Amino acid sequence: MENVLNALVTLTNFALIPGLAYGSQLALGALGVTLVFAVLRFSNFAHGETMSFGAMLAIFVTWLLQSMGVSIDPLPTALLALPFAILGTVLFVLFTDRVIYRFYRDKKSDQVIFIIVSIGVMFVMAGLIRFIIGPSDQNFTDGARFVISAGEFKQLTGLREGLAIKTTQVITLVTAGICVAFLFWFLQKTRTGKSMRAYADNEDLATLSGIDAGRVVLIAWTLSAALATIAGTLYGLDKSYKPFVYQELLLPIFAAAIVGGFGSPVGAIVGGYIIAFAEVLITYAYKRFLGHLLPEDWMPDGLVQLLATEYKFAVAFVILVLTLLLRPYGLFNKRTG
Repeated sequence: MENVLNALVTLTNFALIPGLAYGSQLALGALGVTLVFAVLRFSNFAHGETMSFGAMLAIFVTWLLQSMGVSIDPLPTALLALPFAILGTVLFVLFTDRVIYRFYRDKKSDQVIFIIVSIGVMFVMAGLIRFIIGPSDQNFTDGARFVISAGEFKQLTGLREGLAIKTTQVITLVTAGICVAFLFWFLQKTRTGKSMRAYADNEDLATLSGIDAGRVVLIAWTLSAALATIAGTLYGLDKSYKPFVYQELLLPIFAAAIVGGFGSPVGAIVGGYIIAFAEVLITYAYKRFLGHLLPEDWMPDGLVQLLATEYKFAVAFVILVLTLLLRPYGLFNKRTG
């Protein structure tokens, strides 16, 4: 029985808990993409760089607060910086919409034009971010590193394997839960949220009913930018900030949104966890896990990985392709029913 418990602790420590944290980050990112798609009806390829931009602002404000001796130990100072980063990112995104997207929206340009424009915005933002903060990794995490360390868990349980739960992982899960609860309350219970849903369902009918399209667009960009900033900052806290990684994150984020059903907030959340656990479990090395369950003579020589960690984004790509082939509207899109 002890060997089974050790195996479960190993799997939980290196796969299940990281998968939950990563899935929460992808879910928040996919929610931002879904909101823009539902209201503005185009796929925003600049969303990954919006996450990077928001995380960059959070880093600068965090450094400023740290230099002033401001801290909320044992929690990361970045949590204090997050509201300022959200505000800065929202203003930047609204400026981008005013200067760029609004022009094409007034001309009623085709969706393909918006996608091409968003790709252009993505590259401009990527260059701007690298110019401001540089291409190097940035570590801005402070406060207590673990809620419970592996050593403390071993002493508490007497097991050979330790379970280490990072503070950033707990913060990610709690913050994601709060954001999702607020978003669903906003969309379901407030007048503005109901207007957004009506506009997303039928733009012409909503406009004829007196709904202010400009206000709906502004709110959609604001929520998307806020979610992007939160997701980008949480990802940076959990794994350190790397500017180029956020472009790579665009693939699993879009895969999550498409698997769940583009335009469906519930689908974006479920899709985020599906993609995250698929990536983690397929690239996880099971040798240590199996070592507690199999006789020593049966143990394989290799790491027992289905795919190397370097190919984790390929997992998201394969799932994305299979979804487009087998269920192109996703799991929760209304057009499936």
